[in-house]
Amino acid sequence: MLYTHATILTLNPSRDIIVDGAILVQRDTIADIGKSDVLIQRYITGVDEGTKEEERNLEGRIIIPGLISTHVHTAQTLLRGAADDLELVSWLCERIWVLQGNFTPEDGYAAARISIAEMLKTGTTCFLESMFADRYGFDGLCKAVEESGIRGCLGKIVMDSGKYAGDPKWAMHPGLIENRETSLLGALKMHERWDGAANGRIKVWFGARTPGGVSDDLYREMTALSHEKNIPITMHCAEVAADRAYFASLNHTPMSYCSSVDLLGPSTVLVHMVHLDDSDIAALARTNTHVAHCPTSNAKLASGIARVPDLLNAGVNVGLGTDGAPCNNTNDLFQEMKLAGIIHKAQSMDPTLVPAETVLEMATINGARALGLHDTIGSLEVGKKADFVAVDVRKVGMQPVYSPVSAVVYSATGRDVDLVVVDGRVVVEGGVLLSMDEEAVWREAQRRGHEVVERAGLGAKVKSRWPMK
Repeated sequence: MLYTHATILTLNPSRDIIVDGAILVQRDTIADIGKSDVLIQRYITGVDEGTKEEERNLEGRIIIPGLISTHVHTAQTLLRGAADDLELVSWLCERIWVLQGNFTPEDGYAAARISIAEMLKTGTTCFLESMFADRYGFDGLCKAVEESGIRGCLGKIVMDSGKYAGDPKWAMHPGLIENRETSLLGALKMHERWDGAANGRIKVWFGARTPGGVSDDLYREMTALSHEKNIPITMHCAEVAADRAYFASLNHTPMSYCSSVDLLGPSTVLVHMVHLDDSDIAALARTNTHVAHCPTSNAKLASGIARVPDLLNAGVNVGLGTDGAPCNNTNDLFQEMKLAGIIHKAQSMDPTLVPAETVLEMATINGARALGLHDTIGSLEVGKKADFVAVDVRKVGMQPVYSPVSAVVYSATGRDVDLVVVDGRVVVEGGVLLSMDEEAVWREAQRRGHEVVERAGLGAKVKSRWPMK
């Protein structure tokens, strides 16, 4: 297929923007990219009838690389809106862990499907699942990725303690507690079974719990296996003040602790990273450790605002993530881009910090780099995978367009996504999800979400605070 007459934000090393551009896709790969008139001549009008490429006119669209979410909890989409307006520890201990502790594998599969459906429809073509518990059914998550056509890096939970930040008052629901055999060894089994499946779209990661939920010995065993078997690691870290206090109780800063158990390095994505000092930022830069920035979750849970301008200035690679639906209420990375572009301006009173171009890099090529996939996705270049998104700007909420980058970051939402291609396959066309039965997906999620709430005995707590008559 030759996609023509679009404005293309390549995110290539020169950050070229091609006006009236075209992309030739052959199988799962970008075979050519350039001006529409040149590629039309090369592949349609200037060749024999039998060798002509099919053309798809994308006039009025902006093509960007597929968005990459570096932090998602797919299971939690089943709990969207079930824990609003709570700070993190109450949110976890009184609602989310209780609800998730009542999941079945069938619930986990339904949750994965609605998460993936929403991500695809809103332009996310690759995601990093942070911590999928054994009880959710990891096989079902992989099956959902395989069926849907999305690209997924899937973190299987690693833990051996049911506490948060080492505090027994913040205990996990018993249904979520796993030991070394179930978590770490289970992750190894899933890696053997699924890593590289679905034409390479599935990668299996270690999804370590936050420090305080994993013993030092288990961390060290996991990091040794990570090096030996080339299994990347993702982990929440320094999200709330309680995390920082826990590190201090061990005579550590967040990154000195992570260094002590060999967590830092280019195969690790640390999530949130709100409560850091200067030495932590220097350690991240020195070790090439990646950071996933989740501004909406951090704001909604009142966790604080990550020092993203300082991280970027130090040379730390920062990607974007939506986190889970109960602390964001959406898996739409366009909305996350907008907040990432404005929240640091408000905090610093400097409108030049984290400009739109930087935000788009965070959501594409930086995310690909964090996942170790920058040689294959994250930018639109010949030889890379055909993962891209067309944003429709033929709308009153998008016009006029002066800078296409500004339009994508500050004006667009996921509802403006017209076309999504992953691995060369069209999975969304005209805003319609093609790879899944969307209505069946949301109806199943609606039913199972309510069943989980009732099973957990929280039906009265998750309802509207205003009377519903």
